[in-house]
Amino acid sequence: MQSKIISFFKSSSSSSSSSAPKSPDPPPIFDDLFGNEDPNKKEPEIRITYQRRTPNPDSEVPKSSDLGDLLSKPVSTVSKKILNKKRRYAQFHLELGQSDFLLRTCTTCGFKYAAGDEGDDKVHNTFHKNYTHGIQFKGWRTERNVCMPSLQGGRIILVLEDDPAPQRNKVQEVVKMMEMELGDEWIFHKHCQVYLFVDSQRITGCLVAEPIKKAYKVLSSSMDGKPECTVAKESKPNSTTLQFGEVIFQREVIRTSSATSSEVLEGNLNGAILCEQEGVPALCGIRAIWVSPSNRRKRIASHLLDATRRTFCMGVVLERSQLAFSQPTSAGKSLATSYIGTASFLVYKTTDLDC
Repeated sequence: MQSKIISFFKSSSSSSSSSAPKSPDPPPIFDDLFGNEDPNKKEPEIRITYQRRTPNPDSEVPKSSDLGDLLSKPVSTVSKKILNKKRRYAQFHLELGQSDFLLRTCTTCGFKYAAGDEGDDKVHNTFHKNYTHGIQFKGWRTERNVCMPSLQGGRIILVLEDDPAPQRNKVQEVVKMMEMELGDEWIFHKHCQVYLFVDSQRITGCLVAEPIKKAYKVLSSSMDGKPECTVAKESKPNSTTLQFGEVIFQREVIRTSSATSSEVLEGNLNGAILCEQEGVPALCGIRAIWVSPSNRRKRIASHLLDATRRTFCMGVVLERSQLAFSQPTSAGKSLATSYIGTASFLVYKTTDLDC
């Protein structure tokens, strides 16, 4: 066991006897405390060592020259940033379940745009004007004009496949406008001849014609959209009847016989056009024709058809009855019937091309 603390101190009387062993000399620290320092005794040397840390490669220590440059530069306390004092007016909208909250569709031109957005409104106004009044056109230096004595206002330009790129690019722009009403990716190909009607620096009408081999004559009785058939209703007084009070239901016999000498073009059964099975030779096919909405009922389509008859075949003026039309819409049926003068005009398939 450790001895008591009193054993570390010297006894004051040397004559007193004790059976306990003498305590060792006190440690030097206590001598220092009580002022009993030995001048000849050397103090123990305490060595302090430092271990250098491993340098971090990511941290960059600035050089002494860089520090001098930083200290020599004056610190700017005033920011030189120019604040924009213009006030911004943001447009906010309330979504209350309206169907056209994000995009609005124009009922006239069919263009979808974000109402209230300045950029979208500008694009829509430009497209709307081009659709309703015609595509803006300033003219070319070299134009292939079609001479039409009956044409009093405007002019008709013919564009062929070997014409310069600016003319073909303008045709593509007009075709995209036509596709808004007539459908995509079928109106134009490289073998087509395009007739543009220009009036007041705008293209207000376009006709696309192509060479064909044969066409089919439309049956006049199929123009109302109903198949040609004989329907006979025969009421039989002695047939089975059902009576509910004063209401009597009588069964009728309907006999139908389909027309065997006709076929349906393009498989369109909704308002189908029936034509003769035997084809006739034909040269010019009217693939598509379009007039801007604000310029319709001005005989622009008739002028385009007249120009096509005069210039499609070199040195030959085709008769009106020799023009063949692709699968027409209801408006196309009315135009063909009015121009040809009869409901039995020629139609052709897109597979009967002479290319």
